[in-house]
Amino acid sequence: MYKFFVEDNQIKNNEIEIIGEDVNHILNVLRLNINEEIIICNKNTNKSYITKIINLSKEKIVCNITSENVETTEARVNIDIYQGLPKADKMEQIIQKATEIGIKNIFPVAFERCVVKIDKKAEGKKLERWNKIAEASAKQSKRDFIPKVENIINLENICKSIPKYDIILLAYENEKVNTIKAELQKLQKKDNLNIGIIVGPEGGFSDKEVDSLVLAGAKCVTLGKRILRTETAGLVMLSNIVYEFDL
Repeated sequence: MYKFFVEDNQIKNNEIEIIGEDVNHILNVLRLNINEEIIICNKNTNKSYITKIINLSKEKIVCNITSENVETTEARVNIDIYQGLPKADKMEQIIQKATEIGIKNIFPVAFERCVVKIDKKAEGKKLERWNKIAEASAKQSKRDFIPKVENIINLENICKSIPKYDIILLAYENEKVNTIKAELQKLQKKDNLNIGIIVGPEGGFSDKEVDSLVLAGAKCVTLGKRILRTETAGLVMLSNIVYEFDL
């Protein structure tokens, strides 16, 4: 079944109204008809419902709730990524794939060696596009939650956030011994662990940035003998964490 997201106010009694861009997608791309079933998730509560389409129009799609979908697709661990701003459209790829794997929040970071510089005027449009990509990927992968791409932050913002995590891992090419596995095995396997991962841009981290992050509590880890691209490193870390705690 296809999946869509709605706001609280679109759910009234036993009916849900789908409005906006999803209406065109349902009518003209998916070509769904009356009595076909779709899954609808409430963005505000993350509850999902099995519904049946009862009315189609160009303005809205009306669905009747047949049951609550009690099976969740969310991981038992909460993972945030602090991603150094990459070149070209790599950020879009990272957002799409990280959403599929199970990321919670995505923080674009302006590190010293970021080639890309996004000014405040362009940031709003970038964030709007990035969040649309996250929503589309959440629908495709049938998530119960749409990851949020937050405003672009800096090193100081990350250091202040580190205490809220059970652990925060820094992918560092000069670390040769300490592994993700070794750090994760120190954690108790409980639900709702909060884990952060930090990935640098194409130029990597400066020594000053690494020192600041480690002093604030981040753990440097190696990702193996090979050097991974910035758009690969975070996905490898995320996959390892999901494998360790969710599969």
